[in-house]
Amino acid sequence: MDNTSYVALSRQNALQKQMDVIANNMANLNTVGFKAEEMMVAEAGVKTKSDTTPFGRLVSFVRDEGTVRDAKEGPLQKTGAPLDVAIHGNGYFTLDSPGGARYTRAGHFRLDENGMIVSGEGYPVMQANGTPIIVAPNEAQINIANDGTVSTENGQIGQMRIVNFANEQALKKSGDGTYITTATANTVTRPQLTQGMLEDSNVEAISQMTTMLQVQRSYQSIQNILDNEQDRIVKAMPILSGSQQQSA
Repeated sequence: MDNTSYVALSRQNALQKQMDVIANNMANLNTVGFKAEEMMVAEAGVKTKSDTTPFGRLVSFVRDEGTVRDAKEGPLQKTGAPLDVAIHGNGYFTLDSPGGARYTRAGHFRLDENGMIVSGEGYPVMQANGTPIIVAPNEAQINIANDGTVSTENGQIGQMRIVNFANEQALKKSGDGTYITTATANTVTRPQLTQGMLEDSNVEAISQMTTMLQVQRSYQSIQNILDNEQDRIVKAMPILSGSQQQSA
């Protein structure tokens, strides 16, 4: 296989991965707090040698550099549920899981059997002092202020810890709309929360569909190049074979 085919295959492989990223974005179009991802690629130059270029020729391949997360805020949806909370601007809720702290933008919370405010997966929503927020059995009116202060008819019972990070791309997906990281979590001193609302996915369906069509066309175009190159090689084989026989 010659360099043309290798370069084409490297681009085709990158397009296939890009399609996987788009498909994942579309699958999470209605996932609360989901952030769209975009694939990053780079040019990788490799020197090759042949009979005509003994000192090497630079050939550019396509290299997959991973994905980058679009951290912009998604549209807000009104639910009216007292334990649904949306964050305006930067910030993440802090959850306590068996594997350590997790962070999320999905503020769809509930009360567990012990009265703790927890995520859908049962992870306690944490306060700045590292303790969960517990609602007493006789308390019915739960109010969550803009700064994350949680109170009932009997007064304040806690305050949700909202954090941010110097580099949000350091957050790694850990399933169920949560993230983990070894980076330092900085407490947001003046968070802006809204009770009774949820942040929808920030995936833009029309943009994703447009990109998907472009990727499909590019993939097919490269496949045509590979098919033509294969035909050229097949047609050239009898000529090369005949030349070798005459030389013998």
